[in-house]
Amino acid sequence: MLSPNKQHDKGAAAEAEIDEPPRHTLTLSEGARPPTELERVFHYLDENGDGKISPTELHKCMTAAGEEISPEDARSAVESSDSDGDGLLGMEDFVKLVEAEGEEEKGRNLRDAFGMYATEGQGCITPSSLRRMLKRLGESRSVEECARMIQTFDLNGDGVLSFDEFKIMML
Repeated sequence: MLSPNKQHDKGAAAEAEIDEPPRHTLTLSEGARPPTELERVFHYLDENGDGKISPTELHKCMTAAGEEISPEDARSAVESSDSDGDGLLGMEDFVKLVEAEGEEEKGRNLRDAFGMYATEGQGCITPSSLRRMLKRLGESRSVEECARMIQTFDLNGDGVLSFDEFKIMML
């Protein structure tokens, strides 16, 4: 039979085990911030844990995620953002690459939206093309009202919105 002291010691040890976090849990030091989403993605892509992403690692992970990227495109992506010339992406390089991709996508989305409004084949948004699109969206406006709306963002005063003027309007 255990002595009362040994039972107490055993209970304290069991209590200490319960209070300890599991070994696989990442614990942050006091005052440390949790990793950002980009940092988590970076560490996921960095399969060998060397703090850098190689073209092979980028290709392998992007392909596994369902993205269509060739090994050559992965190599080009790494080369275009590699700031120190080592052929690998550090964290800062990775952030630049992701931000550049995001800007490209925003530009494509704006271009697509502009194309929906510029329906008369003139490469610009006219009062009548704006009226037509607004009508499709359930907004009934006169051509005169649409002309006033366009005038607000018509920087060169030609009565229509170019893509550059549309971008400014959308910001």
